[in-house]
Amino acid sequence: MHDAIEAERLGIPAVGIMTDRFVRSAEVMGELNGLPGYPFAVIAHPIANNSDDVLRHKAEVAVARIVLLLTKRDT
Repeated sequence: MHDAIEAERLGIPAVGIMTDRFVRSAEVMGELNGLPGYPFAVIAHPIANNSDDVLRHKAEVAVARIVLLLTKRDT
């Protein structure tokens, strides 16, 4: 989340990706950095020890959300 927020501050569109166990932490990080409600993609926890097929599915979920978040922004 920190990297996505810093990229945004540099004018680089970005989206953070969090697992569902860290949603509240990501929300707080956005609030503390002056961007309450900053959107991010959420995937299922955990990542470690997932099979390639499970990771591929999680990546597909993340990409779908990322595309939506990057293309539906207010300008």
